[in-house]
Amino acid sequence: MKKWLGRFISFFILLAISIAFWLIYQDSQRVLSYRPLVKQVLNTRQSNLSEELILAMIYTESKGKGQDILQASESLTGQVGQISSSKSSLEVGIDLFEQNVSLATKKKTDSWTAVQAYNMGTTYIDYVAENGGKSNINLARRFSRDVVAPSLGNTNGATYTYYHPLAIMYGQPSLYQDGGNSYYAEQVKLNRFILKIMSWLIKN
Repeated sequence: MKKWLGRFISFFILLAISIAFWLIYQDSQRVLSYRPLVKQVLNTRQSNLSEELILAMIYTESKGKGQDILQASESLTGQVGQISSSKSSLEVGIDLFEQNVSLATKKKTDSWTAVQAYNMGTTYIDYVAENGGKSNINLARRFSRDVVAPSLGNTNGATYTYYHPLAIMYGQPSLYQDGGNSYYAEQVKLNRFILKIMSWLIKN
């Protein structure tokens, strides 16, 4: 009985891993299909931003689904769902991110502060500059709790469960309601690595 149960559990784990890998492969394939458009927009703007970083942000924001692949509508109009083309989403999102990078450089923070600010707003850059100059999970969570969430009505520190592998790994599987994603920059780092591996697999 124990032997049968062990085999069943092993099969279930293997099946779950296989399904997860297949979903990641499909998402990666979809995101990587935007590489020519990302390159075109960056070249048009004569931007020095990394293609790989923008693709990782697309993966994090939307996994390449829908038209607003960089979830840039709210930055442009104050409302979601107002961007109707992938190119427009890239143009608006990249413009915002370039502003973040420029401000982060001016404030002498690390580059990942600009990435986290894409999710939490440009005031995060000032916050990091005043608190050591380097973005990290604890700093992002504090900013989420003390600045972002209260500005949108969550004044009592209410949280919700967030079962992302990174959140579990850091031992804090929760986010503050209306507080943005404290793990955003870390997720972009992880997704950049995933896309690098998947890009090699897809080519081969």
